[in-house]
Amino acid sequence: MSAFEQTIASIQPVTKGGFRARLAQTPADLQMAQQLRYDMFVGTSEQEQSLDSDPFDAFCQHVLIEDVETGILQSCFRIMHLNNGKNIGNTYSAQFYDLTRIASYAKAILEIGRFCTAPDATDPNILRLGWAVLTRYVDTHNIGLMIGCSSFPGNDTAPFTDALSLLETRHLAPKEWAPQIKSPETDAFASRLADHKPTLRTATATMPPLLRTYLSMGGWVSDHAVIDRALDTFHVFTGVEIANIPPRRVQLLRADAQ
Repeated sequence: MSAFEQTIASIQPVTKGGFRARLAQTPADLQMAQQLRYDMFVGTSEQEQSLDSDPFDAFCQHVLIEDVETGILQSCFRIMHLNNGKNIGNTYSAQFYDLTRIASYAKAILEIGRFCTAPDATDPNILRLGWAVLTRYVDTHNIGLMIGCSSFPGNDTAPFTDALSLLETRHLAPKEWAPQIKSPETDAFASRLADHKPTLRTATATMPPLLRTYLSMGGWVSDHAVIDRALDTFHVFTGVEIANIPPRRVQLLRADAQ
């Protein structure tokens, strides 16, 4: 039995500020998420059936955040639950990173992927709902570690020198969990930028919002970035150990999850 089959959770819909977060229940729900993903990760298309899909979709649960009144999808992401690190090689992230060290992780792991928001979806309640669902799931299933790939736009790392330098200075993964190089095209930014002093304002301004959120929760990243030509991005492996999230942040997350 797969990790997905063992850990299907009954995530109840959460409503806040005119938006609702819920699990995808039908093929049409999944296609709606895949179309938004295509628009955001591949490129806007006039074709209604332009979808971003991959084999991992079948082993994930998909969270949809939609406008209650119109039903229009505002944001989505998918989650894969592992009981521990033994099957870490089955994750999306393991395509790009050697995660052998995490294979010994004893607690449950949650991989978060394909997190995207529509361009005009600027209401802060949308992302708060996403984190409310994740907080409920983490608490219900005693998740110890959240993982994923945090993407930067484009394949050129140069415009993000200060952001990457800040990651090298403050946010590298602890040695016991640190991902090793697996992909053929990477940027070993930690060693390349070891002597670079980042400008904090520039680093913060160019850091992807989702990655900023992970870092604010005590998250850490790989010491190298993977260049993804297919999606015209580059990304860093990201981990958040639940036990290391600052208490005040935990309090706020759980308040939204009520």
